Amino acid sequence: MRRFFYNIICIACMITAVNGYAQDQEQQQRKVTPVKPSTNKVLTPPKGTKEEIIQQYLSGDTAQAKAQERKDSLAKIYPRYPKLTELSLGLNFGDAILMAFGQKYSSFDLSATLNMWNRFQPVLIVGLGRAKDTPDDMNYTYTGKLSPYFKIGANYNFLFKNEPRYQLYAGVRLGFSTFKYDITDVLIDNPYWGEYGQSYQLNGMSSNALWGEFLLGLKVHIASNWSLGWEAKFHGIFKSKKNDKGNPWYIPGYGTQNGKWAFGLSLYYTLPLNKDRWPVKEEKKK
Repeated sequence: MRRFFYNIICIACMITAVNGYAQDQEQQQRKVTPVKPSTNKVLTPPKGTKEEIIQQYLSGDTAQAKAQERKDSLAKIYPRYPKLTELSLGLNFGDAILMAFGQKYSSFDLSATLNMWNRFQPVLIVGLGRAKDTPDDMNYTYTGKLSPYFKIGANYNFLFKNEPRYQLYAGVRLGFSTFKYDITDVLIDNPYWGEYGQSYQLNGMSSNALWGEFLLGLKVHIASNWSLGWEAKFHGIFKSKKNDKGNPWYIPGYGTQNGKWAFGLSLYYTLPLNKDRWPVKEEKKK
């Protein structure tokens, strides 16, 4: 009988221990903070966002949408023009105006300028020059025959972030000319022999010259595809062929032998290239 009660007490103790363990585990589980499941929240795109970026937002590709927004923002600050932006054909007629104010020589040339990325601009120039002058304090007449000259070089457009119609640029040129000239009506007085007013002629003399130029230019749009350009040039002669009978006074495309400055005025006709790839200018809202 005693053993029976002993077994009953042991079973009761075991049941109590099991219930206590279960209650303890339940209390510990209640103290654990549940983990919030991650969600793909779609962010609202900023006002004025492009449709393609909105679609990226709606698809949940937020990172790509933000990257595209940054790219568009940089494009407004730093527009990217295509490699071949435009081709300009120019006619330099500045000397025609200066001759009206007494200049005794003139050069006329045609230029082709390729605008690349609206920044770098290779330039090719072909022209003709002539001169005629009888200095007041000299006893001769200098005639520079119509002769060709050539120039190659490049410009750098400082306004590459703006429309190509308006440009401020610096450039370099390498020029070359081969030409002929006459020195006539040369008067000589020889008191020893009693000869006065004797004259002689130096005809058909030839020379050539190689020179370099640094320039600053401005180009502005006037109408349709037409533009005007001004250039101020500082130049110097690298090499010039000498002549024992008389050195040339004028070099076609350069100017007078001792001159350091020159100016140009040109009319340009511009052909846009790859215009469908030019940055689109956003119109200001009224």
